[in-house]
Amino acid sequence: MSDLVDAWRTRGGLRTVDSERVFVVDVPPAGVPRAAPLLVLHGFPTSSFDFHRVVDALAADRRVVLFDYPGYGLSAKPDRPYSLVGHADTAARLVADLGIDRLGLLTHDIGDTVGGELLARQLEGGWPVEVTDRVLANGTLFMDLVQLSPGQQLLEALPDERLAPGVLTRDAVLAGLAGTFSPSHEVDAAEVDAAWELIADREGERLLARHARYIDERRREEGRFTPPLLDHPSPLTVVWGMDDPIAVPAMVDRLAAACPDARVVRLDGVGHYPMVEAPERFATAVTGHT
Repeated sequence: MSDLVDAWRTRGGLRTVDSERVFVVDVPPAGVPRAAPLLVLHGFPTSSFDFHRVVDALAADRRVVLFDYPGYGLSAKPDRPYSLVGHADTAARLVADLGIDRLGLLTHDIGDTVGGELLARQLEGGWPVEVTDRVLANGTLFMDLVQLSPGQQLLEALPDERLAPGVLTRDAVLAGLAGTFSPSHEVDAAEVDAAWELIADREGERLLARHARYIDERRREEGRFTPPLLDHPSPLTVVWGMDDPIAVPAMVDRLAAACPDARVVRLDGVGHYPMVEAPERFATAVTGHT
């Protein structure tokens, strides 16, 4: 186990959520709490580890809760179908188990959509949680604008089943991950090695075709997932890496036009993973609205 992964593992622990073991990091505020707890929802194909460089800054004055969806990171990795709605179920149950009834949302990549499902439930009266504030980071909000990577297209085309050993190699997965960073970003070998270690923990890379069903689900259910992200009355901050080759700049432009009251922070020279590529700038952008 790498030092980075070991350090992250020690910050959290496993909880049983709806009969599955889920890795949860629950960070208390460093100072006087000035905002509701913050729930962080990570992206594909990585995990809550994406936020390891910014979590302490986020927790300066509020509790921060992060977790790995089942099938990701350090959570259980059963061979079964996965869905964005299922990840929202896990998030809702975890929040209830922790006794949280007011929270902010910080979401990235597929986490934006998981958050959209939670907001839809809340607006319908089916999720009894007050959402106090929201931060959206690079994600596939408008499917007509998405530029899927070759790796995403490959995974989407595969059957919804566990891959044979060796179909996805470390080099292939890490090349795909690094391809989402800004061309100006110097890739940190230890950082991407840790990301691979968490993806491949208990042969998790063999589940990536199962996880990639989110693309079809996102496209099919856009009418449910996207409107709450635009219409929810809670204050919205958008933090976007402008060199993202997947969630391209046109995405944030459309989002800003649809949400004129939103605070929009465009990070030049940053790609799809702003919390990894520019952690200080990302943390400053996120915390600047609270």
